[in-house]
Amino acid sequence: MLVFLQIRDFAIVDRLELELAPGFTCITGETGAGKSILVGALGLLSGNRADSSAVRQDCQKAEMVAGFELDADDSALAWLREAELDDGSDCLVRRVLHANGRSRAWVNGTPVTLQQLAELGSRLVEIHGQNEHLRLTRRSEAFRLLDSANEQALAETRARYFAWQELEREKQALLSRDALTPGDLDLLGYQLEELENDLLPPGEFTALETEHRKLARGSEIVAALEAALDVLQSGEAAASSTLHRAAGSLEEHGALDPDIAAAAGMIREAAINCDEAGSSIQSALSRMDLSPERLAEVELRLGRQHDLARKHRAEPEQLQQVADSLRERLARAADQDQRLAVIDTELEAAHRTYRAAANALYEARAERAASLSEGVTDLMQQLGMSGGRFELTVQNDPARAPSARGDDSVEVRVSANRGVEPGPLRKVASGGELSRIGLAVKIVSRQNGAAATQVFDEVDAGIGGDTATIVGALLRQLAGDGQALCVTHLAQVAAFADRQIRVTKSDQAKSPGVRAQELENDGRVDEVARMLGGSISPESRAHAEKLLQEATAVRH
Repeated sequence: MLVFLQIRDFAIVDRLELELAPGFTCITGETGAGKSILVGALGLLSGNRADSSAVRQDCQKAEMVAGFELDADDSALAWLREAELDDGSDCLVRRVLHANGRSRAWVNGTPVTLQQLAELGSRLVEIHGQNEHLRLTRRSEAFRLLDSANEQALAETRARYFAWQELEREKQALLSRDALTPGDLDLLGYQLEELENDLLPPGEFTALETEHRKLARGSEIVAALEAALDVLQSGEAAASSTLHRAAGSLEEHGALDPDIAAAAGMIREAAINCDEAGSSIQSALSRMDLSPERLAEVELRLGRQHDLARKHRAEPEQLQQVADSLRERLARAADQDQRLAVIDTELEAAHRTYRAAANALYEARAERAASLSEGVTDLMQQLGMSGGRFELTVQNDPARAPSARGDDSVEVRVSANRGVEPGPLRKVASGGELSRIGLAVKIVSRQNGAAATQVFDEVDAGIGGDTATIVGALLRQLAGDGQALCVTHLAQVAAFADRQIRVTKSDQAKSPGVRAQELENDGRVDEVARMLGGSISPESRAHAEKLLQEATAVRH
């Protein structure tokens, strides 16, 4: 429920503060006084877009603040909790428009995006303008009327549709891949078999290349090894023996001088290294294979790897990746065929499930449409359209392509007069009739999940007399235990309000302003009298008092 509204430097409003209460509140005043500015401010606080022209002339920014009190079961409170913006049962919404076109918004002191503000605003306030009835001409609005009471059935249909759609997308993606013919599969299989027969294990190609270089230069390597071994180990002058003797000679005197001891240690270490080097050379010589047969075998195996690499346009070291790629293509082709064989069965089952959900949605919609049609038609009789009819029809077409909205089409047809067949809404009713039909639809279709605060901006335009009295009673009924605000020029409507606020415009030449005052007792009688006749006289005051008494009796 809206508790207060503060406006600063918006349109022609300099500063304005309103305190509001539950029930039915009418906002009245002379034409041009600024009544609809209050509605505009609420619209901006509900996420409507604005431009810099909304900022009061010669001001840098406009600011609007609204405070709400929420019940425990309000959808707005649930939204706030989910968004981690809640502050108990209170909700404070603030929006600032700058003259340079920038706009910012806060909820309970936390900055929010315009989209977030709109999502919350739709749960806090529902605004109905003078052209509310025109929404009924849009198919989306007809579906909204039907589905507001069938959200679970609609959600089930959507879920089943998206499940079917996902399978259909998968199938199309599979079909869009390059299909492999039987000949392609045979060739890939042959290439993979050829590779697997001749492919060297990882690292073996490099080892063979190293061995080939050794075999090709075997005699040179053997000669070098033997010469080195001769220097190290042959005869009295062998390096190893010479070093061992020198080390032994110095070690006898090492205790006398640390440098001699150090030199002896280094020479002994060198002698040991020579011994180990000789052992390594002997080991290498023992492993040298100079056989031409082995060289030919290694060259054959290396040549085979180079042949395969040329065939697959790769380096020999990349043949393993080539084999992996061939295996993957063959496996994918097998999986694709297998998946295509299965997916059609899954699609058929998903389609059946979707159709069942769509049919259940159709039945719920048809029941809701019949209820709405009957209720609106009944109200039309009270609203001066005797014999008029309102028909909201739903047609089911299970042959159509699946959609998130189901298999239905909807149509709104109206007759405002007895004996006239219902036709398209725009063509068969006057502006006043359309306004009353829109109000009737709103009253009949309102659900418990609707925003607690309903705002009506001159939706009673074009009506008068007894019909205006009925509209006032209906708006009071619509407020129920919640809250309804109505901008009106009709005294008959204002009389039914629980409270009445008069908006006036000051006459300051350079900077006009707007004031709002809640009326009580004589003040309210005078305002209703003014609305009745334009001027206040004993007769108009008497008439106003009578209207207010009669409306009070009806309310209670």
